[in-house]
Amino acid sequence: MVILYLILGIIASIIGALPLGASNIAVINTTIKQNAKQAFKIAVTAGIAEVILSYYALHCNMVVKDFFDHNKWLQIIIVIALMAVGSYLFFKKKKKESTAISKQKKTSKYITGFVLGILNPPVLIYWIVAFGIINNNNLMLSLQSPLIVLFLFFAGVYFGKLFTLYIYSRFSVAIKNKVQNITLVINKVTGILLLLIGLVQAIKLSF
Repeated sequence: MVILYLILGIIASIIGALPLGASNIAVINTTIKQNAKQAFKIAVTAGIAEVILSYYALHCNMVVKDFFDHNKWLQIIIVIALMAVGSYLFFKKKKKESTAISKQKKTSKYITGFVLGILNPPVLIYWIVAFGIINNNNLMLSLQSPLIVLFLFFAGVYFGKLFTLYIYSRFSVAIKNKVQNITLVINKVTGILLLLIGLVQAIKLSF
C-alpha cells in the first residue's frame, strides 16, 4: 500500500512539471546550445528544489495559500515578471553560438537548476493545491505521516521531476536536427506562452 505514495509522488510531480517553466526552458536551451549531459545537471538539482518546495507546501499548506490570496502586490509582481520575461524572450534576437556558449560556462549548471527550481512561486502554489486534492481523496498526507510514506512520496516527486525534464531534453535533441534556428523559435514560443499566462493572471486580478 505504501508504494502507492511513490506512484502518487511521481504522477503529481510530472503533472506539475509538464507546463513550460524556468527549469524546462533552461533544460531545452542547454540541450540545444550545448548537450544533454549539461542539461541533465540542471535537472538533477531542479529535482532537489522541487522536493524542497513540495515539503514546504506540505508544512505550510493553508498558511502559504492565504498569504498569496491576501497579498495582491505579490501576485502583481509575478504578473509583471511573467510579462517582462515573456517580452524579452519574444523580442530577443539570435546571438552567435560562441558567445552564448562562453557565457553559459561561467555558471554551474547545478546552481542554475537549483536556483530556477527554488525561485518558482507557481510551483509552490501547485503543490498546495495538489496536497488539498490528495487529502480530499482519503490519501491523507502530512508531516505526521509514517517516515516510509514521506520518503516514498518525496522520492516520487524527485524522480517525477527528473523524468519530465529528461523527456524535455530528449525532445529538444529530436527537433534540433529538424528545425533551423530552433533556439529562436523556442524563445518566441516560450515568450508568447509567458505573455499569455501573465495576461490571464492580470485578468484574474482585475475581478
